[in-house]
Amino acid sequence: MRIGLRLATAVVLLFIYVPLLVIVVYAFNASRVQAWPIAGVSLEWFARAAADGSVRQAFLNSIIAASGATAIALVLGSMAALAVQRFAFFGREAVTFLVILPIALPGVVTGVALSATFQTLGIDFGLPTIIVGHATFCVVIAYNNVLARLRRTARSLEEASMDLGADTWQTFRHVFLPSLRTALLSGALLAFALSFDEVIVTNFTAGAGVDTVPLWVLSAIQRPNALPVVNVVATVLILLSVVPVYLAQRISGGETAGVTR
Repeated sequence: MRIGLRLATAVVLLFIYVPLLVIVVYAFNASRVQAWPIAGVSLEWFARAAADGSVRQAFLNSIIAASGATAIALVLGSMAALAVQRFAFFGREAVTFLVILPIALPGVVTGVALSATFQTLGIDFGLPTIIVGHATFCVVIAYNNVLARLRRTARSLEEASMDLGADTWQTFRHVFLPSLRTALLSGALLAFALSFDEVIVTNFTAGAGVDTVPLWVLSAIQRPNALPVVNVVATVLILLSVVPVYLAQRISGGETAGVTR
């Protein structure tokens, strides 16, 4: 039984990670042609990717969009979690369902809905619309993380602080915020990673002339000569996705709500 479980685990991990390893290997391929085994090892394509202005701009756009979406998600998600956990009101259970629902909806539905809304309101497409679009599902990550932490944190600490003479701001700064710090940080890392490589909603909300990394990859992969650089960008994306998720898991100690689209 033990041997069987180990083999099953190995098969699952290979099934998941072999395609990713193939992309990483091709990123170091000395030849422009993708063939196995690779012709040799070279860093040429990394240099070309770094020198490509469109790649640099796409990364900058993705960083701005992910940062903006994460900031909005932390504020809105934390406020919603605090309201649901600390106060009793009609429809409280429905709030959790409604906040989580956007992450479960197909991305194309969310994208079409956002696109129609922006057009109706006369809002020009660009980075601001991408940020709003990403925030609609990133807020779920922040909400789940903060809510989980609030459920494990006793209010007696805040009451003790007030009893000892601390005012509301002092209690918030020295007691409440530190108790949520790791939950907020892990939620921010996960939200940033989720936003950085989102493609479906981005495609509907970016408009013309604004490329994030996923949109650049979709465009470049249709050009055979650009495939080596696409492999490099994909390799960097893998690293940028792994690091935040790993850090979030370590920070939260297994409490992180890892929801993905």
